[in-house]
This record gives sequence, structure tokens and C-alpha cells, in this order.
Amino acid sequence: MKTKAWVTGGAVAVLLAGCGGGSDGGPSTGHLTLAITDAPVDEASAVVVAFTGVSLKPASGPALAYHFCAEDEEVVARREACDEPVVRQIDLLALQGEARETLLDGVELPAGRYNWVRLHVLADGDADDSYLEDTLGGRHPLYVPSGDQTGLKLVSGFVVPAGGQADFTIDFDLRKSIHRPAAAGQGYRLRPALRLIDTAESGTLAGEVDADLMLDEACTGGDAVYVFAGHDAEVQDVRGDAGDPLMSARVSMDEDSGAFGYRAAYLAPGDYTAAFTCQGTDDDPETADAIEFRAVANATVTAGAVTVLDLP
Repeated sequence: MKTKAWVTGGAVAVLLAGCGGGSDGGPSTGHLTLAITDAPVDEASAVVVAFTGVSLKPASGPALAYHFCAEDEEVVARREACDEPVVRQIDLLALQGEARETLLDGVELPAGRYNWVRLHVLADGDADDSYLEDTLGGRHPLYVPSGDQTGLKLVSGFVVPAGGQADFTIDFDLRKSIHRPAAAGQGYRLRPALRLIDTAESGTLAGEVDADLMLDEACTGGDAVYVFAGHDAEVQDVRGDAGDPLMSARVSMDEDSGAFGYRAAYLAPGDYTAAFTCQGTDDDPETADAIEFRAVANATVTAGAVTVLDLP
């Protein structure tokens, strides 16, 4: 009889046993680490998603499915089905800035190109699995439309080098992903906006935000910095089109210095436009909202470095 356990957070130990050799005597496998991080959403104190495994699709051949299993008091990722499957409940709001949670930790798998990643989740409206906790302590179920059949699929190719290591981070942008209930008593919809980032080749954009920008009577809450691709980008709210910000970062106060700041991590090297708003709570991802951006500036991000950009 199979049993199922629930765990919160926790690292994953893995892997596939055995290392194959190529026809030329060289290695035919590589190793992959896959983790998740988050860009925040307002009006929530926790956003918990229940993960059961990960599937990876090679460019040729069937998808490789990994299941989370309990083994020797650890949670491991296995290719084969397990007697004690584990549901990993992860609070995405705890994964801001450079924080991330590992799903696959150095798994050995065939080298080559992969076409997509699918995160298997339990999100069918049961608040015991995936849920949003509001700032008043209320718990609301999360559901993914067609989530039972497809999971959270990210169609973004990547390469696992033969004999080498690949490390990628999946960024959940909850500001784009969480959709409010259509009616009272219904759950929140999770329509994930996901980015796949080569961790080693990413950089961070961070800085302070002038407190005066948050004191205007027009401010409604939800202090955030939206990050757009390219210099001098046209800034807008999240509305589900090509002009949406690439990601967003929450503005918070440093308890030691008293300064307000933001940190947008896991950005590919390149040019960006950062824009501050104090009306993030008014940003509905399904509609065009007239939110105001009170400071806008350009920055260039370098791999492995923190680019400092203060606003204004």
C-alpha cells in the first residue's frame, strides 16, 4: 500500500544511478540542478504551492519524470515511482531576492537539449494542498486551470552539457500569476508566468527608493519596482500582453538602516528599465490599470554581479 506525506520546504537529494559513456568513449550524461524563486504579490502573507515532481522533455525521446519520494528521512527525486510519494508544500513568498528552493539537486540525466519543463502540482481547489493566505489570516484555495492534466509547463529550451553541470532557476512572478476570485467563495486562480534563467549567467538589480515617493496621497499600497527589458522601455501595469514588465520586486524597509530598498534577482545580462509604483495593489493582471510610476531609470545588468540603481 502506497502512502503520501506532506513536507514544507526542504532540500531535495537525488539522483539517477550510473553514468553512461558515449560511443566515442566520452560521457553521454550531465547533471542538472533546478530551483524555484519568486517575485511577490500584494495582499498575501503566504502563497503555498504543493509540488509532487518535475518532468523534463528531451529534444528527442519521451519526457523524463521525477517523483518526490521519502527515503531514509530525506526527500529525494526519483525517476521510478516510489512507495512513499511526498508532496512538497513550498511558500513562494519566502523565496524573494536571491532566495530559492531546490527541486532537483544535481540529477544525472542524458546530455543534450531539452524543450520544456513541467512542474507537477496539486492545485485543484483544495486549500489543504495549494493555497493563498491573506494578510488577515484567511486561507483561500489555489487552483490551476487544467493543472491536473498538464501541471505548470514552461516551454523554454535549455542544454545539459555532456560531462558538465547545468543550473537553472525558475522565477514565478506572482504579480502576474495570481488572479483574484471571480466571485465570493471561489479560490484564487494560479496562471503562472514563469521565466527560466541560467543561474550562473544571471545578475541582480538592487537599490534604495526615496521614502518621499511613498508618501504621496495618491499612493494606495503595494510599493514595488517593475523591471522591463531594454533601456527607455515604455512602462505599464501588468495586463497580459507583450508590454508587461519582465518581473517585479517588492520595496521594503531595512530594519537596521531604516532605508527603503528593492532587489530584483536572476536577471539575464543586458539592459533594463526600472520603474517604481506605490499603487501595486491596484494592478489587476487581467485588466489595463492606470497606475502611476513615480520614478523611472535605466540600468545594465552584468552576470554574477549586483548592479546598484537607486530611485529616483
